[in-house]
Amino acid sequence: MTKELPDAVGQRHSQLLRGVLDICLLALIAERPRYGFEFTQALADSGLDLVREGSIYPLLSRLERGGLISSYRAPSGSGGAPRKYYRLTEAGCAELDGGRVAWHGFAGAVSGLLAETGADTDAHTDTDTTSTGKSTS
Repeated sequence: MTKELPDAVGQRHSQLLRGVLDICLLALIAERPRYGFEFTQALADSGLDLVREGSIYPLLSRLERGGLISSYRAPSGSGGAPRKYYRLTEAGCAELDGGRVAWHGFAGAVSGLLAETGADTDAHTDTDTTSTGKSTS
């Protein structure tokens, strides 16, 4: 689904994106109908450059089978073969709305948790300290 990532941060980004990629695609389609390569490009332009084009098509197929998007063919602007474009259905609009609500609630909860726990830099040490700062282990 994603490009190879050598570090733990990249792997975490990949895992996080996997859980919301469907909603991201629906949001892109809501802007305007798109074809396959445009998704990869738009995601990269948004800072989500981890997704390969080959990962987009299976997800688009699942969204279409689920009735969230529909497709149509239109001539290529460059004069090449017709392209398959995707647009939202009514069910897709509802799914996107619900996905946005779920994401904002989830992201807010995680942000709050990380902000609260991130203030204590000693929390990640192996030794317990009392309020005087002396080790209790």
